[in-house]
Amino acid sequence: MSKDPRDCGFYMPAEWQPHSCCWMAWPSREGLWDNPAATRAAYARVANAIARFEPVKMLVRPGAGKIPESLLMAGVEIVEMPIDDSWTRNNGPNFLINDSGQIAGSTWTFNAWGGKYAAYHDDALVGSEILRRLNLQEFSSALVAEGGGVTVDGEGTVVTTESCLLNPNRNPGWSKQEVERELCRTLGAEKIIWLPGDPEEKETDGHVDGIASFVEPGRLLMEINDDTSDPHYSVGPVNLAAMRNQTDARGRTIELAFINEGHYHPDVWNGGCSSYINAYLANGAVIVPGYGYDRDAEAVETWKGIYPDRQVVLVEINDIAIGGGGVHCITQQQPATLPET
Repeated sequence: MSKDPRDCGFYMPAEWQPHSCCWMAWPSREGLWDNPAATRAAYARVANAIARFEPVKMLVRPGAGKIPESLLMAGVEIVEMPIDDSWTRNNGPNFLINDSGQIAGSTWTFNAWGGKYAAYHDDALVGSEILRRLNLQEFSSALVAEGGGVTVDGEGTVVTTESCLLNPNRNPGWSKQEVERELCRTLGAEKIIWLPGDPEEKETDGHVDGIASFVEPGRLLMEINDDTSDPHYSVGPVNLAAMRNQTDARGRTIELAFINEGHYHPDVWNGGCSSYINAYLANGAVIVPGYGYDRDAEAVETWKGIYPDRQVVLVEINDIAIGGGGVHCITQQQPATLPET
């Protein structure tokens, strides 16, 4: 275990703070996608939408050829790196900052969401390799975790889920208190808030980025479903009950805001991610996943209400969602040198 980032004043900033760029990875895993060409086009749509607001660095497996260049706009830089898959939120570094303007990163151990996919050796090295190429200090950890499993407020508070990080497919033998201590160490945090999560979600075992997300200090956006006949309805109430009256690291009672999730009815559901929480905060914008549901427009209006000074951009991602994730899952923000104060 490497030393404590907090000794150097490092912490993970909130996602709404300024970014220097966004890291993504080009779809590479054979056999995962129903229509690989359509999935590549969807990844390109997300990257090109983000590139309107901040630079994008797209990791591409060496030898991938000219396909990425033909679909990506000029604001997307192709970075060759050995990769297995295309989910940088989950295997990329957790970028850290300190009040002196320095940037570092922490890396957890990646085992492909509890050993669900093989191979994953190259993906397990991506976080370290990005930090090495950027010449940034790395704080490594034996904790098995993914970036989609946490949301932070940049002021010492982390929200995560029991169904993911306490799952025996990730950290057998770790107590809840041990996981808490390691999350705090690697993220420069002071307080962990646990939600039950979603044990029935089999891709990520209930990542928090499909359930809740900090949107400003002291305010958490939570996904709900007002359709009691929806197969996914029960996830909302149990997580909401666990979150009510929680206080953050600074002692504030956390205000809750709400957004309706997409549909999980078998005749409507895309078979994968249907979360509107799973969006990306770019500089001056919110990139919102679109699924072709009647709730897409409502989700856009909800995000506009949360961030009236940001441009809200809906991007159709069904051909990504079938792989089990959304816009947030395929992106990883690198903070600007100095955070917004």
